[in-house]
Amino acid sequence: MENSLVKDNPLFLPLNKDKTVYDGFITVQDRDLRMRIVLPPDRQLKRAKLHCCWQLRHLLRGYEHIVKQRLQQSADLVSFILELKTVLEVGLKSHPECRSIPPPQYYSQLISEMETLGWDKLLFIDTQFRTLRLKAEDSSARQHILTIKLKSKHPAEAPECSADLPVPLALTWTAQSTLEQIHSQFLLCLQSLAEFWDVLDEIDTKTWILEPEKPSRSDTMRRIAIGNNVSIKVEVDPRHPKMLPECCLLGAEHVVTPLRNKLNANMHLWISMLSVASVTPIVLKLLSLIRCVMTLTVASPSTRPVSMSGCGRSPPADRASALFLESVLTAARYVCTSQCD
Repeated sequence: MENSLVKDNPLFLPLNKDKTVYDGFITVQDRDLRMRIVLPPDRQLKRAKLHCCWQLRHLLRGYEHIVKQRLQQSADLVSFILELKTVLEVGLKSHPECRSIPPPQYYSQLISEMETLGWDKLLFIDTQFRTLRLKAEDSSARQHILTIKLKSKHPAEAPECSADLPVPLALTWTAQSTLEQIHSQFLLCLQSLAEFWDVLDEIDTKTWILEPEKPSRSDTMRRIAIGNNVSIKVEVDPRHPKMLPECCLLGAEHVVTPLRNKLNANMHLWISMLSVASVTPIVLKLLSLIRCVMTLTVASPSTRPVSMSGCGRSPPADRASALFLESVLTAARYVCTSQCD
């Protein structure tokens, strides 16, 4: 038994002649874990005491009853350690963060990179020094968070990066890359989406948003209340926020059908250079818009709407700040009057 124990666990050795005290390390998935076993004079495992380092204790959390059972049932120390290693392998699968400890160079590299980037950019770092959250600000002073999960071989291995964005986060990484470089790439990504967020911020500010209740920066859809039991769902393209968005009218069919027909008939009048909030006044004739509980700001009277035939002139781009749907106020009154008659 003794030869087998030393062969399988060369770092786990007896400390006395009676071989009742063993101390050292057992290796599980390339990790060395410190352990001590104290046997009674008769060397019966049933009455043995097991002392663990904090890492080993952490991995065995929830498996204590199994360890006690193995101590009671194992024929000798060799079979017990073999059973213990099996339990630890299961524990490592449920604690992936414990599979490998980075070398000292990892921590010195991380500190050096953070000093270059600036500690003021760091919002959070976990106790394993693996997960970081860095803050960033776009051109409109909106705050964003970049979450970085570093690998144990950083910077040789690319980290996992995520952020609350409406498009996939595509960042390039090489063995020579740093946190400062990846943060700079993130800022460029934010800048490319600034116009998209400007459009949605305008909609959020000036309309009654039904869904989502708490919009995030990754949301591209808004469902806007435009009257009693009538709403419109707008899906804005993050890459082309000023192009015609996908629109879906929601409500009673007898109310929605004429509005949908008018929308389809006048889609060609959309002017892509204007924002979503500046659709030409004849795109929709919304019956219930004048009863909308939103606070609306009517476009300047000097801005002349496009005619039903498509003739006339569009509002100039520098005045196109009125909210989407707000520009149909003039048409709504006509529909309401017609139905009342």
